[in-house]
Amino acid sequence: MAHPVAEANETSPFGSSTPEEFYARHNVAHGSEYITNPRGLNLFTQWWTPLPPPPISAVLAVVHGYTGESSWFVQLTSVFFAKAGFAVCAIDHQGHGFSDGLQAHIPDIAPLVDDCLSFFDDFRSHRAPPSLPAFLYAESLGGAIALLIALRQPRSWAGAVLNGAMCGISAKFKPPWPLEHLLFLAAAVVPTWRVVPTRGSIPDVSFKMEWKRRLALASPRRPTARPRAATALELLRVCRELQERFEEVEVPLLIVHGGDDVVCDPACVEELHRRAASKDKTIRIHPGMWHQLVGEPDESVDMVFGEMAEWLKTRAQRAQKS
Repeated sequence: MAHPVAEANETSPFGSSTPEEFYARHNVAHGSEYITNPRGLNLFTQWWTPLPPPPISAVLAVVHGYTGESSWFVQLTSVFFAKAGFAVCAIDHQGHGFSDGLQAHIPDIAPLVDDCLSFFDDFRSHRAPPSLPAFLYAESLGGAIALLIALRQPRSWAGAVLNGAMCGISAKFKPPWPLEHLLFLAAAVVPTWRVVPTRGSIPDVSFKMEWKRRLALASPRRPTARPRAATALELLRVCRELQERFEEVEVPLLIVHGGDDVVCDPACVEELHRRAASKDKTIRIHPGMWHQLVGEPDESVDMVFGEMAEWLKTRAQRAQKS
């Protein structure tokens, strides 16, 4: 099954189609709504479900990454999984996409985890067929959030697919020494200051195909400025926390990563795979691929995401029989 990114162009994830035409062509229904979290922020949520056939086999909760959103590339991946038979749901984190909040500012990861848990639980209770197994699909920073979700709810998830997961930030992308070690000073004085230099912009080092890089930058909601001081400090802290808790991870795992990822360190997900307590764990490090696997040539995209879909289908069938 081809990934819908092949139909996109440099300015629109839907190519020359309207969203309605796009969904109809892929036999997928789409819905969205705003929810209000306990902090009074309006958060954008959306979902995609297959129109019959096929029947819905499981729920798939999607967690996007830093500077990302549940629309644009992530929406295309959500449509891909909906076509494969999953009821897919996603939320824009605060400060991302259509949600309220200071743009791309994450001084504390815990509220984002809480928002995801609240929305995913509500979706499973009210918008999905009862008793379906549920899985997590996460990209980049979303991988860290998904692991925190799985640690919080170890019996609620039948598995997790981690795509380019942020378990450690590559030394090739971190601020040069000694700036990394002075972050706590900047975060304490001006936490929202966009002061953190990185070695290359995220799109430039994430998307191998030039036209997909231009499509990423075409999103009107994608931040392009430097990371804020408190955000960068928190992302580094989250990586350290997760690395200390790898042995606590019990959820079935499919870890997929680009071998030439210079944003999220492949060595850290290899360490997760080695140390996780999960009895069912698979890792695929793809040589030569970059951080955003959807940004690879179409044939590579179809191969990588096809493997993800098959892994999910197999575990969904097992969960329904047990």
